[in-house]
Amino acid sequence: MANLEFIRKLVIPAETKIVFLVMDGIGGLPMREGGPTELEAAHTPNLDALAAKSICGCTILISPGITPGSGPGHLAMFGYDPCRYLIGRGVLEALGIDFDLQPQDVAGRGNFCSVDEEGRVTDRRAGRLSTEKCAELTALLREKVKLPGVELFVEPVKEHRFVLVLRGDGLASDLTESDPQQLGVPSPPIRPLEDAPEPAASQKTADLVNNFIAQAQEVLKGQHPANMVLLRGLDKRPAIPSMREVFGLRAAAIAVYPMYRGLAKLVGMTALPSGTTLADEFAALERAWPDYDFFYLHFKSTDSRGEDGDFEAKVAMIEEFDTYVPRALALNPDVVVVTGDHSTPSLLKAHSWHPVPTILHSRYCRYDDVVKYSERACVHGSLGTFPATDLMPLALANALRLTKFGA
Repeated sequence: MANLEFIRKLVIPAETKIVFLVMDGIGGLPMREGGPTELEAAHTPNLDALAAKSICGCTILISPGITPGSGPGHLAMFGYDPCRYLIGRGVLEALGIDFDLQPQDVAGRGNFCSVDEEGRVTDRRAGRLSTEKCAELTALLREKVKLPGVELFVEPVKEHRFVLVLRGDGLASDLTESDPQQLGVPSPPIRPLEDAPEPAASQKTADLVNNFIAQAQEVLKGQHPANMVLLRGLDKRPAIPSMREVFGLRAAAIAVYPMYRGLAKLVGMTALPSGTTLADEFAALERAWPDYDFFYLHFKSTDSRGEDGDFEAKVAMIEEFDTYVPRALALNPDVVVVTGDHSTPSLLKAHSWHPVPTILHSRYCRYDDVVKYSERACVHGSLGTFPATDLMPLALANALRLTKFGA
């Protein structure tokens, strides 16, 4: 696993450019025994051609058997140890919508959800609520919900997602979540973690959040399907070294969803205006090409369709992404990485622990025998199955941005 202090000492200036093309949740599974994965079923002539003149492998985002969240998965891709730099989802969402998050604020990621008469969760995303309806409901919560002794912020993000921020004295994180991550069960109350370093402050914060949830349920009871809220990733903003400090990179992020923009900003990237479509994102890449030397371009729809359990829709999203790959290659980047932050098999309708197929292309690669971008092909590539934290040092080396170690 890459050591940031060690890598920092080897970084040298260069004019080379690196592009990370990230298809969220790209890894999959066959829907039937012996069948193809979504990636194997997709027609991807451009990705296959790139794989044929690259080195390939499969990345492990955390460790074998551990299913990564989006935050840890992205940190690993960017070279940061995700077990050392723990970041709550609420912080990422808040930064992603340009919320002015203060050091002592506690931020949580919220979902509008559906519950039945017994309070059991029937849809964790309220049918993927529209962003317009989300804004309407967050405005209603801001108007109706009051908490003693703290300043309360409820801000819309995208679709069913919102951000809850508490601002005041004596708050702490280290809290459980109210999202059960499954259907047919009630939402559990927020509690301090057993090893919370500030148990009294964590209990105070938990009480405030539970008060918010109870009031929100009362306010939303007639708003089906969005008649309840789920909260997770309650945290404070951590200190984390920037990619400029560690890798010497002027880094830019191109992402539609706020959470990924927030994560990029947390590691020192400039989050570029990028519209809402793949065409918008690749146009943003082209516009910003002279101004940065590292680009992270994120595509969310592969993950969303996997979570929906829609195999054919995920295949279609992969095929759409493939059509845009030549636009990135036309810019003549020195290094191109194609990967994902985790697997999201349609079969499971959720993130999974499966390694992620990965391409690394540069003029200095010793090409392997892989000629298809897929799970089964990449596992036989010359990179093998390796920690995702090694991707950044490999990209830097292939961009001639690392000097030798030792005399």
